[in-house]
Amino acid sequence: MLSGPQIILTLKVLVVVVSVLFAAAVVSIALGRKKLHGRINTAFFILTMTTVVGFEVLLRFFVDVSATFSEEARQALRVHLCFAIPSALLLPVMMLLALKHWVKLHVACGILFTLVWIGTFITGVFFLPHDG
Repeated sequence: MLSGPQIILTLKVLVVVVSVLFAAAVVSIALGRKKLHGRINTAFFILTMTTVVGFEVLLRFFVDVSATFSEEARQALRVHLCFAIPSALLLPVMMLLALKHWVKLHVACGILFTLVWIGTFITGVFFLPHDG
């Protein structure tokens, strides 16, 4: 069974990996590479949603959260979820808007997503304790 620190460290690594993809998608659209932007965003969407669902299943069905995580870690996870949940809800909306070619709405959601993702990144990487 995974320990709380192992779970949090895994979460941190995944947040960093998908954040690199997100940054690459932003750079690609800034350079006018729409097709590359779409492909990177698709990979970002799949990896991020897989991570969200995977951690949700893990924490709901396989881990006793109160026994696995310290109170400090549980509080940090609650704060992290205040950013991660809105991010996860915005992702399918942004994908749909992109697929429908509703560019203005996609960009507006993208700006909102970026702000929320910054919170997700900061709380996920810097605030979650991964030491024993």
